[in-house]
Amino acid sequence: MIDAAFLAAMPDGATLINTARGIIVDQDRARCGLVTGRLSAILDVTEPEVLSADHPLYDLPTSWLTPHVAGALGSEISRMGRLVLDEVQRILARRPLEHTEQ
Repeated sequence: MIDAAFLAAMPDGATLINTARGIIVDQDRARCGLVTGRLSAILDVTEPEVLSADHPLYDLPTSWLTPHVAGALGSEISRMGRLVLDEVQRILARRPLEHTEQ
């Protein structure tokens, strides 16, 4: 969705914010705009998620990476904590996990 044409149409100094899915942004094309300083980005999600420790997006002054927390503010954090505890109890009881990555 956020491809080379979309990024080229963004005005100089614009900030790209992605809290949806990493795959919707062409990160290589976005990185070009970030390297030149024409664009900034706040990325709550990346492709892949999580980026390798040496990925160039970590070092760009125009790029801010957050640990996929955009949807986890306020009461959401309590729900997520309960979910984690439930999964740990399943592990300890040697039962299958309810939430696994497919």
